[in-house]
Amino acid sequence: MKAGFPLICAALLLTACDKKEGPACEVPADLPRPMLEGPSADAPRRILPIGGYTLAVSWTPEYCVNRASSPQDRIRCGEPGRFGFTLHGLWPDGKGALWPQYCTPTRLVPDAVIRQHLCSTPSPQLIQHEWEKHGTCMARVPADYFARSGKLFAALQFPDMEALRGRTLRAAEFQKAFADANPGMAPDQMRLNVGKTGWLEEVWLCLDKGFRRQSCPAHQSGALPEQVIRIR
Repeated sequence: MKAGFPLICAALLLTACDKKEGPACEVPADLPRPMLEGPSADAPRRILPIGGYTLAVSWTPEYCVNRASSPQDRIRCGEPGRFGFTLHGLWPDGKGALWPQYCTPTRLVPDAVIRQHLCSTPSPQLIQHEWEKHGTCMARVPADYFARSGKLFAALQFPDMEALRGRTLRAAEFQKAFADANPGMAPDQMRLNVGKTGWLEEVWLCLDKGFRRQSCPAHQSGALPEQVIRIR
């Protein structure tokens, strides 16, 4: 935790708040009520064998561009600089190009679970979405799924993003910086999700069926090593 970081998070949330790079995380007394989503024509239910996992972390300053006024994003984006990297989710991958999703019909994630993980994933609706689309393929109850993803997220370290902000660099350079911050991690164990204009949006970390780091499969997409990226 940075020197001078205010200790205003509940003890239950200290690990999650450590991942932030701005003012400390407080869970609001009143949270937006998430809505059930479920499968759709564009995102149908798929029951497939699991071949590995992806841990996706979002670079919030990029996500929040033009989203500060959105009611669903007010916790995440309402206060500029409040969050750095946040947990998007833990996704089961298939053994090929397709992946399982929306495996079991479900209910709303309990409020207590949302509050426990809001400093890692600062959006009740995103928490609901991740459970419905991905968690139902991996766990019987939301608490078990988010305990797993939260533990993996808490174990991550991040490069000095303040030193990288505003810079233009190759994807391979950023991957090396990210890997160097995590002992034993290799650059080829991650993919970078970069927007059309070159801004870094997310880092996707590749895991095997035992949730251990592995080289990302060749069929998975991501920025090419020489691609120029920018960090907001």
